[in-house]
Amino acid sequence: MFRLGSALRRAGHRTGYFGYSATFQSLSRILGRLTKRLKLLAQSGQPVGLAAHSLGGLLLRKALVEVPQLRVHRLVMMGTPNRPPRMAAYFWGWRLFRLFTRDCGRFLSSSKEIPAIPPPEVPYTLIAGTGGPLHNRLAFGREANDAIVAVSETLIHDGDRPLLFPVLHSFIMDDRRVQQAVLASMMPEDTFVSA
Repeated sequence: MFRLGSALRRAGHRTGYFGYSATFQSLSRILGRLTKRLKLLAQSGQPVGLAAHSLGGLLLRKALVEVPQLRVHRLVMMGTPNRPPRMAAYFWGWRLFRLFTRDCGRFLSSSKEIPAIPPPEVPYTLIAGTGGPLHNRLAFGREANDAIVAVSETLIHDGDRPLLFPVLHSFIMDDRRVQQAVLASMMPEDTFVSA
């Protein structure tokens, strides 16, 4: 997220970062830290823009429920699986995946956890990658994907229309076109928090 943060700073935004480790921290501990950080941001009373990649978008969605006083101008989610991601459910059967993702991997692989998150009550933008392979023998078949998350899995509501870019999941935030889309969504005085 540092390249995206640099692009935002060059455009005049103040930026902040939120990091976490799915391997060494429980989901509840990560959410507690994030909620605390958002409450600190809310104290200024200023509107903020939030941008997140993948699981970070779900973490923000969950934390925002606890901080209704935060004035969010825009929540941008890049490659966030707002619907249960097939790849996480598949890989949950692998011991190594469980070892590295622990509580967060369990959350992502559950068919009930993600749908239980209330839809955001703030304006949001969905960005999805389409750079993944298309082949009938692969996980997504001919469905557009970023090699980890299908475009259909990024939707919160059926009517959502994500911005599509031909990029892979792990690099979506580094693409200049994606950075421009994030910039276009933010107000100049926004604070950017990556999760």
